[in-house]
Amino acid sequence: MRCPYCSYEESKVVDSRSTDDFAAIRRRRECLSCGKRYTTYEKLEDIPILVIKKDQSRENFNKDKIISGLIKACQKRPVSRAQIEEIASDIEKAISNKMISEIKSDLIGEMIMDRLKDIDEVAYVRFASVYRQFKDINTFLQEIERLMLNK
Repeated sequence: MRCPYCSYEESKVVDSRSTDDFAAIRRRRECLSCGKRYTTYEKLEDIPILVIKKDQSRENFNKDKIISGLIKACQKRPVSRAQIEEIASDIEKAISNKMISEIKSDLIGEMIMDRLKDIDEVAYVRFASVYRQFKDINTFLQEIERLMLNK
């Protein structure tokens, strides 16, 4: 980090603290050449994750889309908003922890269904029916049978 006053490259940290939202670290520095003080901010670099959709198009990962889909699947079910947001946050963290720049939407859908299966089976079947695009009642029944076998 160069001093904004004299461009000297060496400085010492005088004070360090988190910002109010804990998203960055604020550092007061003192230039070792001119002695003037200045502030720098250090924050985690955001690497955007792209979702590869079924038609092979790509769009930025959006946690709100997961929440929206979960709200529809859990409508009139005993699943709280906190549970829905926890699922979405857990999936977002799991994807980020993989340190990948692209992920297929199929994988995200499977992650959602794995979590929903443990919380509410009706919401799981609702989500699966839209996600897997059930064509008829037989496909629907097959999914329910598969769910019953895994109990």
